[in-house]
Amino acid sequence: MIENQKQDFESEAPGTSVWRRRLTRLALIWGIWTFIGVVFTLQSYFTSYRSEQPMTLGDSAYLQFTWSYLWALATPLVLWAATKIPIERTNWLRASFLHVPISLGLSMILTAIGHIFVWLYWGRTMGRPFSFERMTRFVVANFSEGIGIYMLIALSSYAFSYYRRYRESQLRTFQLEAQLSHAQLQALKMQLHPHFLFNTLHSISALLNKDPESARKMITRLGDFLRLTLENSGSQVTLEQEIAFLSCYLEIERIRFQDRLVTRVDVPEQTLDAKVPNLILQPIVENAILHGIAPRSSPGLIEIEAERRNSTLRIQVRDNGPGLPSHRTSENMFKKGLGLANTEKRLEQLYGAAHLFDLSDHPEGGLVVTLEIPFHKDGSAARSTDVF
Repeated sequence: MIENQKQDFESEAPGTSVWRRRLTRLALIWGIWTFIGVVFTLQSYFTSYRSEQPMTLGDSAYLQFTWSYLWALATPLVLWAATKIPIERTNWLRASFLHVPISLGLSMILTAIGHIFVWLYWGRTMGRPFSFERMTRFVVANFSEGIGIYMLIALSSYAFSYYRRYRESQLRTFQLEAQLSHAQLQALKMQLHPHFLFNTLHSISALLNKDPESARKMITRLGDFLRLTLENSGSQVTLEQEIAFLSCYLEIERIRFQDRLVTRVDVPEQTLDAKVPNLILQPIVENAILHGIAPRSSPGLIEIEAERRNSTLRIQVRDNGPGLPSHRTSENMFKKGLGLANTEKRLEQLYGAAHLFDLSDHPEGGLVVTLEIPFHKDGSAARSTDVF
């Protein structure tokens, strides 16, 4: 992905971007070597200031900047060699041997050129003839410093290259983890849709012969629900949108149970624009209807409440059914249907340890499902408490 983005960027303006990077790199190289030249100029000047033959600031600057700018000219060549001959775990010995003659030759050439510049500034003005023998002795005595500079530049290039590759690898890892998490969330969400559709279509089928008008209304509300789902297909929606989904679902269930289902939704206005996972409440309410309403012949109540507690959004879904099993074992205490199991997995994927998903008995009877997630506000509130 990183390489594709890089290629796309370069394809838009290949000449401009390449030359801009090259000029920036050259400016950085010359800036670094200029700084080094200034530092060594001042060091050389103040070191010789108290000697018997002190060096003027101009002479010190000429000498130090000669070596600095010679290496500034040679640095791109060293960087090119470091790129073409990378030192990896599998070839470090061979690559090191290849760098030795390159560093040796380059160092000797630069030392010889530096000697010529020094002779032009001092020797020629003093009437001393140029001597290849003297230059050879100077190169032999001083070329080892150039090898050290070559190695320092090459190692700096390798360090930067390794760091860049590490960052790119880290970025690719984060992107792959995000894609995997998104794929897992989508898979869990896709499991909920057939589950909900199967239950709804089964109810419609049961009503077709007994109450065709109710079956028609249920089909209409199912269409509205699916339309809202398609219009808000993102991983997160506002609580207001989630309540709209829930309203469609509850109308479908109200047609099915008629007077046996009473619902109450209490959602303060300041919580309506909080972000929540898409279709996070429907399976919780469906579980409450399945276990709290369906088994009983008398009217049942389902309450949905939401409140903000500092940086947390707390949502509770309560029914007045039988609650949790009286004889709780590890098997029946934690066994959840597809809807609740997927809800728990989605919350774990989205929030990790920063969420709460709890099932408990209400003091007045029935089951309470408590959901707590970080409160993230986006958009503007447009509606207050609803009662269905």
